[in-house]
Amino acid sequence: MKKKSGIILALDVDSKKEALRIAGEVSDLVDAIKVGYPLILPTGIRFLRELKKFGNPIIADFKVADIPIISQKICQLAQNNGADYVIVHGFVGEDVIKACSEVAEIFVVAEMSHPGSKDFLTTGAERIAEIARRYAYGIVAPATRPERIKILRKTVGDLIIISPGIKAQGAKVGDAIRSGADFEIIGRGIYQASDPREATEEFSKIIGTICI
Repeated sequence: MKKKSGIILALDVDSKKEALRIAGEVSDLVDAIKVGYPLILPTGIRFLRELKKFGNPIIADFKVADIPIISQKICQLAQNNGADYVIVHGFVGEDVIKACSEVAEIFVVAEMSHPGSKDFLTTGAERIAEIARRYAYGIVAPATRPERIKILRKTVGDLIIISPGIKAQGAKVGDAIRSGADFEIIGRGIYQASDPREATEEFSKIIGTICI
């Protein structure tokens, strides 16, 4: 995944029309488009292919978390329908991560950005990151806790780290990259902005002063 702006658009809208509008406005300013259940459930998995026309890598944020054979099937379906990467939960264990990696390029969720993640995920995040290093393209680590990104970076080495939690959840643009992430995931800060393109341009300038 090539880095230009350091921004991944989280396209968490639930309307095909709105998704295409937002993607059309900012696709040349972002490095990838992340799509999850809020959009895929109403539009169908084949909509991933429609988003490919904008030229961005597509990340299927399905947070896959089932037994190995089912998880692998989900990843295969995502890839067959246009996803370049699939996000898989790490807490389900090495056998699931390995099975998914056999059919798709995956990002493994080491730790999430919401407060509840600390209840169970934080304690196992470094172990998850160790496993991810063997099978994954990268990991997901929380921009809301930049100190955790620093720790997980030491574990995963040069794997790609993508970080959610920017703006709406409280992390500032640039916080994650300063702490060792490669890309910052921004959703509501872009698609809820009165001018998504202007917002994305501003975020890109901020990140550009750090590392681009």
